[in-house]
Formats: sequence, C-alpha cells, structure tokens
Amino acid sequence: MTANILVVEDEPAIQELLAFNVTQCGYRALQASDADSALALINRALPDLILLDWMLPGMSGVELARRLRADQRTHNIPIIMLTARTDERDKVLGLESGADDYITKPFSPRELMARIRAVLRRRAPQMSDELVRVEGLELSPVTHRVNASGQNIDLGPTEFRLLHFFMTHVERVYSRSQLLDQVWGDHVFVEERTVDVHIRRLRQALEPSGLDSLVQTVRGSGYRFSRN
Repeated sequence: MTANILVVEDEPAIQELLAFNVTQCGYRALQASDADSALALINRALPDLILLDWMLPGMSGVELARRLRADQRTHNIPIIMLTARTDERDKVLGLESGADDYITKPFSPRELMARIRAVLRRRAPQMSDELVRVEGLELSPVTHRVNASGQNIDLGPTEFRLLHFFMTHVERVYSRSQLLDQVWGDHVFVEERTVDVHIRRLRQALEPSGLDSLVQTVRGSGYRFSRN
C-alpha cells in the first residue's frame, strides 16, 4: 500500500522540496500551506502521516497537532514536527502536543525519509514496504506477492491489503467497521458485510496451504489474525 503523506508547510520552496522527496521515495504527497487547508484535506480523507511545520500562519503546527490528537477520527495519525527551533523545551513541547517525532531544520532528505519510515513502521506498519513473515506466510509489499511455504498465493488487491493489515496487527480483534476504515479508507462508503465477502475470498486463497485458519472469526466482535 502506498502511504499518503500530508506536507503542511507555508514556505512554497520547502513545501515543494518535501513533496518531491516524499514522492521520490514511493509515497504519495498531499500539500497544504496552513492549518485550515490541511484540515480540509484531512476531512476528505485521512493521510497516513503528516509532516507538520511548527510555524504556520494562523493556527500553529503545535495547535493543529493538539487538535488532531483530541479528535477521535484523527488521533492516531502519525505526525512528524518540522521546525527551526532547537531548544530542548521546544522539542518537549512539540512531542507533548502529540507529535511522534521532531526534526530540526535544516535536515537532509535522507534523514527525513529515515524518520518517516521509522514512524510508519512503528505507528502504521501496513504502510511499510518491509517484507512481513508470519507462520509460514511471507508477504512482500514491493513485489505484491504472497508466499505460503514456498507456494505462491494469488490474491486480489483488496485481499492483499487485508492480509497485509492482518499480518502487521497479529492477535488483535478488529470489527468490520474498523477494517473498513483501515483497509478500504475512512471515506469509502460500502456495506460492512463487504468485509465478510473479502474475508471469505482470503480464506479460500489460503486454504490450499492450510493457513486459512489464521484468519479467525470472533463472535460478536469481528475478525482476528492469530498464530497457530
């Protein structure tokens, strides 16, 4: 899955540079110059990570981070704060506002991309391009292939995203609505029973390898991906 990264930066040249580096690393860049335009984009669809400048016109980056953390819909979005402030107290303030990481300007593109990958790996592992292995299953986000004990598993794009999410969130129970938000997107309006259809297809694809039992139904709650 390609991560959508929202760049919130009021300096046009820096904004374009950040967006360029984000796309060069295989992510999709969204751009905003202030908090209001960032909120408008977030209202349409949740980004997978936000690069947030501290000093913005109007509402500051710190205020925006606090607002996002206070909202149930947005409180889990990973945030990396960008700032020229180097004082330790400012760093603490940025982190206490809800930022997952803090990087001071100037910074190298290599450092920024390393920070993005680290935060995504920690907060949104299904957006990472790292190989995932669980109980004989091997999934590669880069090649879009799934292997079960040496046997290639043919999956449709939705089943692939669903399996990737499950494999990076083992043993946790998710309701149908939570899976819709995480795999389909929070602004995609489909019936919750659609999840059941794709769960069934995923199990059918895994059945020849004997690993379909990894996808478990939790009565009254939803689904769980559990090690045997």
